[in-house]
Amino acid sequence: MGRHRPRDLSVHVDEADGTVRLIGGYSPASGRYHFPLAPVCPYTGADDVQEVRLSEVGRLWAWTAVTAAPPGYEGPVPYGFGIVELEAEALRVVGRLTEPDPTRLAAGQPMRVVVERLPGDLDMWAFAPEAAPT
Repeated sequence: MGRHRPRDLSVHVDEADGTVRLIGGYSPASGRYHFPLAPVCPYTGADDVQEVRLSEVGRLWAWTAVTAAPPGYEGPVPYGFGIVELEAEALRVVGRLTEPDPTRLAAGQPMRVVVERLPGDLDMWAFAPEAAPT
């Protein structure tokens, strides 16, 4: 897959090395990160949120396969869906997984944020496994 540029403002792709990072928020008042970016802290309501580039790696926390297409979705099924905990921020993010087979995934498996091309030339962020489970 070549380098795709998502139209989604919640993603940043580094021009130099292609690293994909989600854009989130950090509130100094609460000391917590959140995703997606919001103008106020979802934990405390503080309005001191700073835009930050979140970790590009994390660990798989929970997962499933979506086997029936949601209304309006024209992409392939099944597709993976899960929760990945970003390591540096200890933030759990819900999103699409590039691996559709749940038996090929394992708790704690390293994951990386990537850009995935979907039908209609839609570029979307997703989490991809870094290595096969042991």
